Amino acid sequence: MLAKIALLIMRIGTGMLLVLWGGVRLLEDGMGSKLAEKYYGGVGADSTLQLAYAGFEVAIGALVVLGLFRKYTLVASALILVGGAIPIWRHLLDPFGQYLHTEANLLFFPSLTVAGASLALIALRDRDTLALDRVIGKKR
Repeated sequence: MLAKIALLIMRIGTGMLLVLWGGVRLLEDGMGSKLAEKYYGGVGADSTLQLAYAGFEVAIGALVVLGLFRKYTLVASALILVGGAIPIWRHLLDPFGQYLHTEANLLFFPSLTVAGASLALIALRDRDTLALDRVIGKKR
């Protein structure tokens, strides 16, 4: 039972992270563009692209939280979360900014855990019996 609860918590946590970050991009004008400029070399900084990405992120996050279409939504979630961790690798390897960079930001370090959780959810998808698509599937 502990494994089921742990998977549920990981799914809710990773999904809500996507919902919250997507929501910030939707509600705070220019936030996504600023992040893209600062941490991702300007890739995807266009405001229209950011708006579309934010909507996609919120939708994927909500589906992950609910446990719907997990075959696809967990992969999309992992692509977003692992993909978001890759450009900040210096912060993951040197969280105090001693050797690889000068801008220490410990808030980036949990990205490693979130990326791992998103991959674990894919690997353990068949054990996540508290997901809505699993519950619905049993009723058929």
